[in-house]
Amino acid sequence: MQTRLTGLIHTEYPIIQGAMAWIADAELASAVSNAGGLGLIAGGSAPFDLVRDEIRKARALTGGKPFGLNIMLMSPNADDLARLVLDEGIQVVTTGAGSPGVYMKRWKEAGVTVIPVVASVAMAVRMERLGADAVICEGCEAGGHIGDLTTFCLVPQVTDAVAIPVIAAGGIADGRGVAAALTLGAAGVQCGTVFLTAEECGIHEIYKQRVIDAKDTGTAVTGRAGGHPVRCLKTPFARRLLALEKEETPPEVLEEMMSGSLRKAAKDGDLEEGSFMCGQIAGLLTKRRTCREIIEGMLLQAEGLLSTNS
Repeated sequence: MQTRLTGLIHTEYPIIQGAMAWIADAELASAVSNAGGLGLIAGGSAPFDLVRDEIRKARALTGGKPFGLNIMLMSPNADDLARLVLDEGIQVVTTGAGSPGVYMKRWKEAGVTVIPVVASVAMAVRMERLGADAVICEGCEAGGHIGDLTTFCLVPQVTDAVAIPVIAAGGIADGRGVAAALTLGAAGVQCGTVFLTAEECGIHEIYKQRVIDAKDTGTAVTGRAGGHPVRCLKTPFARRLLALEKEETPPEVLEEMMSGSLRKAAKDGDLEEGSFMCGQIAGLLTKRRTCREIIEGMLLQAEGLLSTNS
């Protein structure tokens, strides 16, 4: 399946793997890239040397196929990772939690494809003016940090507002979601939660099984009180956070609790202190598959639906 996105990022399929901090490593990214999508390595707040090593591992595992790096611009290592993009010859960068404007000139001069994540039409328009090559429109169905609008309200409004390719993210885990996104004007999709169930995803066994066991109402949004909402699985930790938010606990106390919580979930499976970020689509996921099975299954179903409705 070829779209404006596949031409831009030089992949076989218009599917990008979400850059989930402490989860999206070389093994997962290379498996997605080798299956025809675009794998991403998550910079997050990981140590510089670790991110660099993961990039080099992915390069060896993909054999020249494209993969990218995600940079969370509010992270203390953002400047270092921005330079790493140039040092390591990364061809695709996705960004979140801020504007990549300060890095844009250097990246564009080096031929880097820059794709920011946006949660509103205004932000999408601003990113296009800055020189972004595409935008990822992420709705509140997604796991992790979210905005206010749903994916399928946001996408058509953004496609009407910008000329660059739009990538839909949030609540997409099968071919029906892909077909819907393309019908609304998107040039492709970004998926995160579905890849938590992939055989190549190295999260803790407890995390993976919790995603598979989740129902449609299995997630909650924490952090609204502090202005940084995060969608995650309902766990003892999430319920404790929500209770403290209702009690108007000072934001700095909640932030201290959240510090390191994603790593505790991904690496340790810690239900008491870990934040198991996960999207609402988890209720649709009932088994483990390889990244190739996930991607090819999504595209086969999407193509069937689009050809039937055309």
